[in-house]
Amino acid sequence: MKCALVTGGSRGIGRAICVKLSAMGYYVLINYKSNTAEAENTLQSINSNGELLQFDVADKEQIKQALGGWLGNNSDKHIEVLINNAGIREDSLMAWMNDEHWDNVIKTNLDSFFYVTRLVLDGMMQNRYGRIVNIVSLSGLKGLPGQTNYSAAKAGVIGATKALAQEVGRSGITVNAVAPGFIKTDMTDGLDERELRKHIPANRFGTAEEVAHVAGFLASAEAAYVTGQVVSVNGGLY
Repeated sequence: MKCALVTGGSRGIGRAICVKLSAMGYYVLINYKSNTAEAENTLQSINSNGELLQFDVADKEQIKQALGGWLGNNSDKHIEVLINNAGIREDSLMAWMNDEHWDNVIKTNLDSFFYVTRLVLDGMMQNRYGRIVNIVSLSGLKGLPGQTNYSAAKAGVIGATKALAQEVGRSGITVNAVAPGFIKTDMTDGLDERELRKHIPANRFGTAEEVAHVAGFLASAEAAYVTGQVVSVNGGLY
């Protein structure tokens, strides 16, 4: 059975990507941390063509137990697509940023890429096929004030994307990143859209579905010659 794992799949961009991958024929593993109700909603939105996989991507032991356990118990299923989407923001100017703000964001956004991807990569290399798509951010490309921690984490994933793409290209595995700009999700609820859209050539915030369409293409067989790339979905904002 062809499977796709989406971390942070219970809401927002993650949910939209789950729906997209299900429509592409994948059995979707919906990772979530704690909001079971929203995760169940995502599962219903893909007509139960998948299952829930609960673990905190910031905790390497939970990753090992939950994801490692699933891999060990499901040898008949192959994770062909990995979407590293889970992420958090804890914004603060660096002068006032405490250790917890830094550690939480780095663990959730950057460390998770390493621990989740390393587990899934072995099966992809054995099958000589895989698609890894990392959801990064405009913040990781240009840096945004108040987001030193978030910018550092996302920039780290961008660098890792380009390096890993070179390591596994001969094994039929592509590794790419999608960098959303301002997208209508829970993470942008507190932002002043009317003011910010003045700086966006498209004059609006994007939708989670627009990000999912790009991620879906990069996860497809048709994207076999696209690797090590960062695709911006930002309405022209740079």
